[in-house]
Amino acid sequence: MSTHIYGTKFNPMDAQIKTWSVQRTLDPLVAQVTSLISDQPSNNKKGRSKRAHLLVTNVVQAIENFIHKASEIAHENPEMRNDLLQSMEDVKRTGDEMAVLSKEFADDPCSKPKRQQMIVAARALLTSVTHLLILADLVDVQLILKSIRLVEDDLQHIHDASNQEELVHFYKQYGKDIIDLSQHAQRRQHDLVDRIEQENLAAARGTIKGTSMMLLTASKAYLRHPELPFARENRDFVYNQVRDAVGIISSVTQGRSIPPTQSLKLDSSLSSVGDLTRALNEFDRIVMMKPQKFNEQVIRPQLEERLESIISGAALLADSLSTREDRRDRIVQECNAVRQSLQDLLDEYIQFSKKRSSEENVNTKIQTMQTKTHDLRKQLRKAVVDHVSDTFVATNVPLFALIDAARRGNVQLVEDTAQIFMEHACKLIEVANVACSMSDQVEGIKLVRLAAMQIQHLSPQVVNAARILAARSTSKVALENMDVFRDTWERYVRLLTEAVDEITTIEDFLAVSENHILEDINLCIQAMVERNPDRVDRTAGAIRGRSGRVIDVVSSEMEKYEPGEYTDGVIESVRVLRDQIIPSFAERIKIAIDTLRMKSAYDDGKYDATEQELIEASSSVYHGIRDIRNSVLMNPDLEWPSDDEEGMNDEIYAPSQASSHGPSSDSQQPDLEMYPGKNDNPSRDMMRRLPKEEREQIELQVEGFKKTKRDFEREVLKWDDRGNDIIVLAKKMCMIMMEMTDFTRGRGPLRTTMDVINAAKMISECGSKLNKIAKDIAAQCVESQSKSDLVAYVDRITLYCHQLDITSKVKADVQNISGELIVSGLDSATSLITSAKNLMNAVVLTVKASYIASTKYRSKTGNKE
Repeated sequence: MSTHIYGTKFNPMDAQIKTWSVQRTLDPLVAQVTSLISDQPSNNKKGRSKRAHLLVTNVVQAIENFIHKASEIAHENPEMRNDLLQSMEDVKRTGDEMAVLSKEFADDPCSKPKRQQMIVAARALLTSVTHLLILADLVDVQLILKSIRLVEDDLQHIHDASNQEELVHFYKQYGKDIIDLSQHAQRRQHDLVDRIEQENLAAARGTIKGTSMMLLTASKAYLRHPELPFARENRDFVYNQVRDAVGIISSVTQGRSIPPTQSLKLDSSLSSVGDLTRALNEFDRIVMMKPQKFNEQVIRPQLEERLESIISGAALLADSLSTREDRRDRIVQECNAVRQSLQDLLDEYIQFSKKRSSEENVNTKIQTMQTKTHDLRKQLRKAVVDHVSDTFVATNVPLFALIDAARRGNVQLVEDTAQIFMEHACKLIEVANVACSMSDQVEGIKLVRLAAMQIQHLSPQVVNAARILAARSTSKVALENMDVFRDTWERYVRLLTEAVDEITTIEDFLAVSENHILEDINLCIQAMVERNPDRVDRTAGAIRGRSGRVIDVVSSEMEKYEPGEYTDGVIESVRVLRDQIIPSFAERIKIAIDTLRMKSAYDDGKYDATEQELIEASSSVYHGIRDIRNSVLMNPDLEWPSDDEEGMNDEIYAPSQASSHGPSSDSQQPDLEMYPGKNDNPSRDMMRRLPKEEREQIELQVEGFKKTKRDFEREVLKWDDRGNDIIVLAKKMCMIMMEMTDFTRGRGPLRTTMDVINAAKMISECGSKLNKIAKDIAAQCVESQSKSDLVAYVDRITLYCHQLDITSKVKADVQNISGELIVSGLDSATSLITSAKNLMNAVVLTVKASYIASTKYRSKTGNKE
């Protein structure tokens, strides 16, 4: 039997099952037949076995059910009736043969010839039933092909429409038919067994959905302006995209291979691991060999060749424009370190083969080799994020410039901005591929490459849409077409951005973003010093853009977690940056630009004040980004940066250059230095390696501190903290104390003993400022219990600041004696936490008392007035 159904050829010899529905329907019969013909012992509990005649009856009943269901399908689909009836006859014939032979075997179960005859009959039965099910499945295929035929006719009508009325009429019919096809294709997609076919169907459905509105607007633009070649290109591009997508649905539905000419075809290369990552993985795999298997003549050239290939790829990344100079130097250093480690390892293998070295020494060299390749990977990942951070900021600016030029009707300007736009689109694609090169997330890589492919296809047509608008700038149809292409391009860029974010780690992104924002802040302040308002505006825009990216990425990351204390802390840090710091920074930037552009900018006093305000606002942005990063890194699954990594800069930014009228004493040494102790021993890392019992006791102390911190947070909610010096100082003290307690757990930004000491000094300075403000409040209060309480709590702050300062100097150190970690006894860490907790309690009480005293005082003065 061979049949054609709407171009679908059914081969009775092909029993390949393509859908889960056929598989699930066939499984029970397979199980029953297998039980009947099996000669293996049963795994069921021993007892009385099922009678063979009962199994035969079950098989016969199952066959009758198949035939009954097939009869219903044949009745509902007269065009397939003959094929179904013929297949049903085959099932009935093979079923009868199976029943007869099975009964004979049941009467004589010890007869091997009868068993063999029954097995042959069973195979024939299963084959005929499978053919029947596949034929029945072709009913669904037929429905999809009918929908495809209707959509293809609609597309041709749209393509051949001669006026707007015809176009709108045919497009409405296309909309109805495409919805029907999409629903059929979605059901088929979920039912398919083959994953590649599923993905091809999903991609085709996505293309149809994403291009449907473009099909209408591009066709309208062509009908209105047929004299413009760009309009025809626009229309033909969208038409071909939809037609190809429908063709893929047709090919997958019929089980045919997709033609290689299809631009939307998915292939296995889309989901292959990145080149550099694959090369490094393979290199690490070869390095991990037993010393006894080392063959210098084979292994040495193999490893050296692979390593040079890796280094060549790393060099290309290092020499890219977005790779920072210090990053380039680190990559070069790590490449040299890997090369040297490989030679050391090979020498050790040779020594082992000459019985001059032990297997333990070889393993040590292997571990060193793995450490060096790990460090190289880390630098390469950071270089990738350098590119991502620079490129995926303000991704729509070149597009808006292109559209603005088109709306003005400036054809030459459109061509100039089109070149910039295309370069930007190519850069997005290039950086996306660079990100893929250092990723091993197969599914993520596939999404990145798919989104990049869509942008590659769409970008020239966005330019064509702009050219149409530029040539006919008063045309509503051209403007509508431009808007739809703009929205589509922005949607694909968002998809690409999200996909790239998925294959880059959050810790790498935040570390690099923090550094890039620091660079921009330096440039912004330098521009202020040079009194260049345009550069101030431009660099401030970059700062806001990068900060917005941090907010978006971190917010998206938190959606992956269950709500809890960790996510609440991160979301709060994001909220502060988004709702408080960035608006304040934007306001300061506006004031600074206005000041520079007015003649009064050369009033030294006004300029100094504006410059200092800008420095403070920039400092707030940097600290806001840093707070977000520290909050995110509280997740124990994430890796804290090592001591020599960036992101823990000594200075938040460089102090401003001396202006022509000389620097002010305040601006020369702004309070911008956090933790300058960078060259001491890495005590924080030793804290991580304390004995488990001691770490558990430290955790108990930290939990107590966290409870006090939550009390503090509840207290400050009463205040409007914008411009409130008490709350600002209290929050700063709380953050630093949290970092000190994190140090005792081997976490956080404080890395060394000197960092802890400097943090304690900062707390003391903040405490002194808080002391002064609180005493000013107390001085304005009438003699009362509130005033007495406030003064007492302020005195406690002074005491506990002094105590914390002493504790940090005396007990924060970690010593390594004879290879054993000693923290001056466990009380070193717990004393530090206890001192911080006492100070936090005093701050909570002071804030509360200040609130009571200030509101009472305001109430009394209000009554008097």
